[in-house]
Amino acid sequence: MSSPRVAPGGLRELGLVNWLFCRLAARSIGVPDVHLFRTLGRRRGLFRGWLAYSSQMMPFGTLSRYETEMVILRVAHLRKCQYEQDHHTRLGRRAGLDAETQKRIIAGPKADGWSARHRALLEAADALVGAKNLGDDAWDALSAHYSEQQMIEIVMLVGQYDSLATAIGTLRISRDVRE
Repeated sequence: MSSPRVAPGGLRELGLVNWLFCRLAARSIGVPDVHLFRTLGRRRGLFRGWLAYSSQMMPFGTLSRYETEMVILRVAHLRKCQYEQDHHTRLGRRAGLDAETQKRIIAGPKADGWSARHRALLEAADALVGAKNLGDDAWDALSAHYSEQQMIEIVMLVGQYDSLATAIGTLRISRDVRE
């Protein structure tokens, strides 16, 4: 990737609250720096609003962390967003997605071994990223396994990580390197 279009901010650009949050986040993730947060944090209030919004889906959503990470990893793969892939490969492991399952997520919903529920979830992610919509058959397959609240959340979760991949790519945010 080319050099960042917007450099990650320091204390002056982020403000004390965002700067402290970024330092704590880096420490908890185990990386020297969280470039995404230090870049988006330059737009101070928007960053905090985005964190509040995002956290309603991950980690505090109605879907299990396992399924949330399935969706995020599928979106990262479809969008070829290595930054998202890096972070959510590790978070996925914490949520119970072993290496074999993560390979099947990359292979997609047609790979062997998916339950009807998880196949429908991955098919929905593919349709939402590709067509920006779900056809009636995909909606019906998904709604056989998820509540209305979860259906809303799935649509919003895919949209969130699709949008985030756009921001990462457009701003050319550098990948974080683990310590």
